[in-house]
Amino acid sequence: MMKKTPLYDIHSKLGAKMIDFGGWSMPVQFSSIKEEHIAVRTKCGLFDVSHMGEFKVEGKGSLDYLQKLMTNDVSALSPGKAQYTAMCYEDGGTVDDLLVYQLSLNSYFVVVNASNIEKDFDWMKAHLTPDVTLTNVSEEIALIALQGPSSEEVLSKLTSLDLSEISFFNFRNSVSVNGVEVLISRTGYTGEDGFEIYCQKKQASFLWETILRAGRDEGLLPCGLGARDTLRFEAALPLYGQELSHDITPYEAGIGFAVKLNKSSFIGKEALVKQKETGVKRKLVGLEMIERGIPRHGYRVFVDGKEVGKVTTGTQSPTLKKNIGLALINEEYTSLASEVFVEIRNKFVKASIIKTPFYKRKKGVKTL
Repeated sequence: MMKKTPLYDIHSKLGAKMIDFGGWSMPVQFSSIKEEHIAVRTKCGLFDVSHMGEFKVEGKGSLDYLQKLMTNDVSALSPGKAQYTAMCYEDGGTVDDLLVYQLSLNSYFVVVNASNIEKDFDWMKAHLTPDVTLTNVSEEIALIALQGPSSEEVLSKLTSLDLSEISFFNFRNSVSVNGVEVLISRTGYTGEDGFEIYCQKKQASFLWETILRAGRDEGLLPCGLGARDTLRFEAALPLYGQELSHDITPYEAGIGFAVKLNKSSFIGKEALVKQKETGVKRKLVGLEMIERGIPRHGYRVFVDGKEVGKVTTGTQSPTLKKNIGLALINEEYTSLASEVFVEIRNKFVKASIIKTPFYKRKKGVKTL
């Protein structure tokens, strides 16, 4: 039986098209993927991402424990700040990419990908130290993402907190949103400004409907996983299982910024140091189709008749109105403007390697 988020009944009433996503019954779209995508780029959209996993890490040894597991430097955090990082296997392959929030001294909140909850928890539990408590609170937490340039305007109607004070990758805990106590994080997976809002499961339906009503005049739309995927793809944000996996390292996937080799030892460091020194043998690049065709996940990429890699994600960009893709290919063929061929329905279709991200919002959010 598929798992359901606490918003399942609301999605059904709204007429959402539901799909099986990693064992969860999730809305892929409410109106159309394109309409929802454009709403987030120009106004705002509301996403149910309650299928994500949440763990609490507590105890006097929490920092040392997380430093051993994570590629990023967790010591750079302070209460109220969040960090994007990865966990790696000894060979440098990726266990998962995730967020770490520091709630207070010796107390952290870890958010992992929905398809990896059990695997990640088992991995973290296997490396647990006696002075640390690890708790899976995924069943208690709901997560709603409000994304788009009008997000702050909409959410400001429901809270007395000055949201402009929350910088990118910062958060506030125990905030009241129309009477519901939440954690508000200025983070997201769309390439736009926005917030991720964590609440208790029992409050999710009330919170969802409250935000939708507040955003009616700003063009807020409920959005599904289809638009979430096209939005993150345009911003070249990796998806685990496609751009990242047990045999794709952070350097190959282009998230080397989340690897800090100057910190103390962490799992996978030796392999990543070697890869940094010798250079990656394959690299994630952007593709723009020159000839007609859409590059899809798993399609093979060729140069001079030789297979040099595979497409990890591809679609017709709703924002750019071009057929584009991300592909992991052999490093020697990754120069910008180089021509490659994508095998589409047994035909070689010409494409060009282009710079990523494909889309970057013009006006950013202040950072600290």
